[in-house]
Amino acid sequence: MGDNLESALSLLMIGMITVFIVLALVVAIGNILIIIINKYFSKEPTLTQNISPQKLAAISAAVESVSDGQARIQKIEKL
Repeated sequence: MGDNLESALSLLMIGMITVFIVLALVVAIGNILIIIINKYFSKEPTLTQNISPQKLAAISAAVESVSDGQARIQKIEKL
Protein backbone atom coordinates (compact mmCIF):
# COMPACT_ATOMS: atom_id res chain seq x y z
CA MET A 1 0.00 0.00 0.00
CA GLY A 2 2.87 2.36 0.80
CA ASP A 3 4.44 1.91 -2.63
CA ASN A 4 1.14 2.63 -4.38
CA LEU A 5 0.61 5.82 -2.38
CA GLU A 6 4.18 6.92 -3.01
CA SER A 7 3.94 6.37 -6.77
CA ALA A 8 0.54 8.08 -6.85
CA LEU A 9 1.91 11.16 -5.09
CA SER A 10 4.95 11.29 -7.36
CA LEU A 11 2.73 11.05 -10.46
CA LEU A 12 0.49 13.76 -9.01
CA MET A 13 3.45 16.09 -8.48
CA ILE A 14 4.93 15.40 -11.91
CA GLY A 15 1.56 16.06 -13.53
CA MET A 16 0.96 19.28 -11.60
CA ILE A 17 4.45 20.59 -12.34
CA THR A 18 4.04 19.74 -16.03
CA VAL A 19 0.69 21.55 -16.23
CA PHE A 20 2.14 24.57 -14.42
CA ILE A 21 5.11 24.76 -16.79
CA VAL A 22 2.93 24.44 -19.88
CA LEU A 23 0.53 27.14 -18.67
CA ALA A 24 3.43 29.45 -17.79
CA LEU A 25 4.84 28.96 -21.30
CA VAL A 26 1.45 29.73 -22.86
CA VAL A 27 1.16 32.95 -20.84
CA ALA A 28 4.74 34.02 -21.61
CA ILE A 29 4.43 33.32 -25.34
CA GLY A 30 1.08 35.13 -25.43
CA ASN A 31 2.55 38.20 -23.75
CA ILE A 32 5.55 38.21 -26.09
CA LEU A 33 3.24 37.91 -29.08
CA ILE A 34 1.09 40.80 -27.84
CA ILE A 35 4.17 43.00 -27.37
CA ILE A 36 5.49 42.19 -30.85
CA ILE A 37 2.12 42.78 -32.54
CA ASN A 38 1.58 46.08 -30.72
CA LYS A 39 5.10 47.24 -31.50
CA TYR A 40 5.09 46.57 -35.23
CA PHE A 41 1.45 46.63 -36.27
CA SER A 42 -0.27 49.22 -34.09
CA LYS A 43 -1.50 52.37 -35.72
CA GLU A 44 -2.01 55.68 -34.01
CA PRO A 45 -5.68 56.51 -33.55
CA THR A 46 -6.92 59.58 -35.33
CA LEU A 47 -9.41 61.75 -33.52
CA THR A 48 -10.56 63.98 -36.34
CA GLN A 49 -12.16 61.55 -38.79
CA ASN A 50 -15.21 63.40 -40.08
CA ILE A 51 -15.76 65.21 -36.77
CA SER A 52 -16.26 68.94 -36.80
CA PRO A 53 -13.81 70.99 -34.69
CA GLN A 54 -16.70 72.28 -32.56
CA LYS A 55 -17.85 68.76 -31.67
CA LEU A 56 -14.28 67.67 -30.97
CA ALA A 57 -13.76 70.69 -28.69
CA ALA A 58 -17.03 69.95 -26.85
CA ILE A 59 -16.10 66.29 -26.33
CA SER A 60 -12.60 67.21 -25.17
CA ALA A 61 -13.96 69.80 -22.74
CA ALA A 62 -16.48 67.32 -21.33
CA VAL A 63 -13.83 64.65 -20.80
CA GLU A 64 -11.48 67.20 -19.24
CA SER A 65 -14.21 68.44 -16.90
CA VAL A 66 -15.43 65.02 -15.79
CA SER A 67 -12.01 63.44 -15.29
CA ASP A 68 -10.21 66.48 -13.81
CA GLY A 69 -7.54 66.15 -16.50
CA GLN A 70 -6.78 62.49 -15.74
CA ALA A 71 -8.32 60.99 -18.90
CA ARG A 72 -7.22 61.07 -22.51
CA ILE A 73 -9.38 60.54 -25.58
CA GLN A 74 -7.98 57.73 -27.69
CA LYS A 75 -10.76 56.99 -30.13
CA ILE A 76 -14.07 58.49 -31.16
CA GLU A 77 -16.45 56.34 -33.13
CA LYS A 78 -20.11 56.58 -34.00
CA LEU A 79 -22.30 53.91 -32.46
